[in-house]
Amino acid sequence: MSGYPNIDFLYLSEEDMIKAGVTDMPACIEAMEEVLKCLSVGDFVMGGENHSSHGTMVTFPKESPFPNMPKNEGEARRFMAMPAYIGGPFDLAGMKWYGSNMENKKQGLPRSILMVMLNDKTTGAPISLMSGNLISAYRTGAIPGVGSKHLARKDAKVCAVFGPGVMGKTSLDAFVATCPELDTLKIKGRGQRSIDSFIQYAKEKYPQFTTITVVDTLEELVRDSDVITFTASTSQDPSSYAVVKGEWVKPGAFIVCPSAVDFEDEFLAKKCRLVVDSMGLYEAWKEEYPYPTFGPIDIVGCKFTDMIHDGLLEESQIDDMGDILLGKKPKRQSKEEIVIYSVGGMPVEDVAWGKVCYDNAVKKGIGTKLHLWDQPYMW
Repeated sequence: MSGYPNIDFLYLSEEDMIKAGVTDMPACIEAMEEVLKCLSVGDFVMGGENHSSHGTMVTFPKESPFPNMPKNEGEARRFMAMPAYIGGPFDLAGMKWYGSNMENKKQGLPRSILMVMLNDKTTGAPISLMSGNLISAYRTGAIPGVGSKHLARKDAKVCAVFGPGVMGKTSLDAFVATCPELDTLKIKGRGQRSIDSFIQYAKEKYPQFTTITVVDTLEELVRDSDVITFTASTSQDPSSYAVVKGEWVKPGAFIVCPSAVDFEDEFLAKKCRLVVDSMGLYEAWKEEYPYPTFGPIDIVGCKFTDMIHDGLLEESQIDDMGDILLGKKPKRQSKEEIVIYSVGGMPVEDVAWGKVCYDNAVKKGIGTKLHLWDQPYMW
């Protein structure tokens, strides 16, 4: 936005981001396909020694001698920095930064409040500071959407959502964008407010759902469902996770797991196909949270690596979504194939979708220019 050493950058509020197309799910799915291809060929860098770390997190202690230090009394009270560079059509560095506290909801705030900074890959100069909640929400739904586009049955009719919150809504957006014959929606949630909000959202946006049912049990949710997502927040205790029995799962089902869920070992090892968004992410988690990793990290792909450790799986049984997109691995192989797709979420996705929205904002003249300096005072 300026000639060096002068630096200006663009600030984009949430309202600006909406005008710039952050809620365009089909476009987000296309962008995430490009991200996953970059991951497959290695055209990216994230944190950690293996360049695949999810990020760096600050969690507070349950007790502290310092009266001003926050206590981790509720779920998800933390700060997190998620830096990344993504190549391909994006070719940009950036970081998502957020604070999170479950108690926020009592003040009418989302659990996590996120910002994304985009930076020049060469100088590190800021390009844009933008509201990140919708970037994160839509890329989180779009990665499952990439999976449903290529791995769900084309004649899928029944969609099931476990956890009707923000992730559930954007996952629904992605499934509708990629599975146009969906006409039945099943929902399981913990609170009536979130269930009612989800039903209203589905009815207003997607009249194609002629049947919407709230179920009481996990078995009811899973049985006879074609596309299933698990998006409920939970603790780091595997004993609290929803456990799906293989006998409930319909042949041909596509199950996407961006949040906690567990499955029987034999079902995972012998009766379904296992797909991850990027195996490098799970290798990084395995290094950062040594065995057993599933628990400290509640994403089912970490159970895959634990099972490899235990000799219950071979790494060759796990496919990267990027490899499928590039034709290195097959898409759906039969009508009966059951697919379990683990989604961990990565900052390369935030940077990529932020870049698309930034480009749109510049074209449309959206946002507020902020001035850093004419020239640096010390250098």
